[in-house]
Amino acid sequence: MKRSDETGYRDYVTARMEVLRRTAYLLCRDWHLADDLVSITIGKLYRHWPRARQMEFLDAYVRRILVRTWLDEKGRAWRREEPSETVPEPAVLPSDDVVARLGLLELLDALPPRRRAAVVLRYYCDLSIEETAEILDCSAGTVKSQTARGLDTLRVLIAASRN
Repeated sequence: MKRSDETGYRDYVTARMEVLRRTAYLLCRDWHLADDLVSITIGKLYRHWPRARQMEFLDAYVRRILVRTWLDEKGRAWRREEPSETVPEPAVLPSDDVVARLGLLELLDALPPRRRAAVVLRYYCDLSIEETAEILDCSAGTVKSQTARGLDTLRVLIAASRN
């Protein structure tokens, strides 16, 4: 890669790092895994940077890499292990906003991976149905049904948690 290409790549990654981390965290709900996913994503982007930087919708391309990387990682057997240790209670009680956010993250955990990806891409990343379908490599109808089912599941879980 040419030095001028590396500068452009570095500037792009630096500007998008936090958004990529937050998106990855919403998908996997683990900051360490989110960092791994972002690292893999920017590595893949580096390999294809000369071609990728000329794309009209570079952010969409990078999100697609991120989501597909997460779906690939989700399928790996060693990633299915659950930690057995419990986290101690925090010394300071979180604010209502933090509690609500944590509750939403727990609800997102209940969704299957592709539904969670559809909900996160549509409502957190604010992508259109077509953009989400392109990233998930499926039809627009599949995105609509996955999103609708995901939202229905979230509504049921919210109603159950209030009772």
